Amino acid sequence: MMKMKKTMLLITAASALVLCNCLCFFSFAAEVESCVICHEKTSPGQVADWKASRHFREDVSCSDCHGENHKSEKDADSASFPDEQVCAECHEDQFNQFSKGKHNFGWASLNALPVTHVEPDELMEGGKGCGGCHNMGIKTKAQKKEQLDKGYRYQNNSCDECHTRHTFSKKEAQDPKACRQCHMGYDHPQWEMWSSSKHGTRWSARESNRLPKSASAPSCQECHLPEGTHENKTAWGFLGLRLPLPKDPQWAADRVTTLKALGILNPETGKPTARLDVIKAIDLIRLTEESWQKEREKMINTCKKCHSERYVRKQLEMGDSMIQKTDRLLAQAIDEVAGLYKSGILVKQDNYLFAYPDFFYYMRTGRGNLKQASYIEQVLFQMYFKHRMRTYQGVFHMNPDYAYWYGWAMMTRDLTNIREIAQIMRATHKIKR
Repeated sequence: MMKMKKTMLLITAASALVLCNCLCFFSFAAEVESCVICHEKTSPGQVADWKASRHFREDVSCSDCHGENHKSEKDADSASFPDEQVCAECHEDQFNQFSKGKHNFGWASLNALPVTHVEPDELMEGGKGCGGCHNMGIKTKAQKKEQLDKGYRYQNNSCDECHTRHTFSKKEAQDPKACRQCHMGYDHPQWEMWSSSKHGTRWSARESNRLPKSASAPSCQECHLPEGTHENKTAWGFLGLRLPLPKDPQWAADRVTTLKALGILNPETGKPTARLDVIKAIDLIRLTEESWQKEREKMINTCKKCHSERYVRKQLEMGDSMIQKTDRLLAQAIDEVAGLYKSGILVKQDNYLFAYPDFFYYMRTGRGNLKQASYIEQVLFQMYFKHRMRTYQGVFHMNPDYAYWYGWAMMTRDLTNIREIAQIMRATHKIKR
């Protein structure tokens, strides 16, 4: 009798569990059906993507991400747009990794640049121009409110930059073409460098079955996001600068000159300015030998999967050496333009920190109180943000053409142009006087 009661209790418990699951399923299905009926008409692509996603297969409903306030066409603005914190509810490890990586500082670095605030808002926060890529980064409540006030309510999540909504596909994010959306073009053509390098051409050959699947062909993710980590950093960073200063006296002097042109050091005293604190806050450069070495060793361990350690270290040392040589050319060019300020031929603008070229106001458009950049400064800015970066990034990405013709050769031409323009400006200034 006791055995029969236990059996009945087990059957009852099992039935209750099945009933509960059924009710949950029907509740889920009813909610989804309500959303789908409307959105298959207004945004069919989103519905199709969601149905193809793992979220769909795992019963992640619309309200799990968008909340429950949006019920009809009349209250569409009540729908929540999930930020990284919502994604972290299920993907905590990835969120924590992302928080430490340089992608998280995209938005902060954009807003830290003084030129950002004198450019058209549509290019900064409208999903176009700089804001189209630099939207990445966990925003504060105040920053989100500011975006909402401007009407940019769709750009509050970083995860969907690589795992685009509503599929949120891991495979999509692991495709190098996902990186191409941002890492291409004027000042950071990493896609062009990689895709036309030996690494990229082998990857393409393997994808088209012209190489066996076991062939070595590293993608962007395999080098910069190994084993699926979201904490991406590089030793030299975007600016191609680091501290402490090198032991070589000429290289140290050249780097100081560049740091002055970035407004990080006072060109008159050589002491740090408030911009150094900003650079620290957004982790834009490695500030110690240890932090630089840590990232260098990570890359060496990645490269060792295909190459000998001796070969890897030699190639990376060549990249370091090229940075030193680009610093020499750049410092000479900066000194030419700085001399024009010192002579009064170029006059300090209200927005500038000093009577000195300021790279963080590069290619300015003349909006507000900021005048159009002089031609010689535009050549100088291009030398740094375009040609210098192409030189050392081309070397590190093993791309001969970018390292030389698009990089080094252009830098030498820039320096010649700057010297000739400066000579003309000095001669013209004497005539005017």
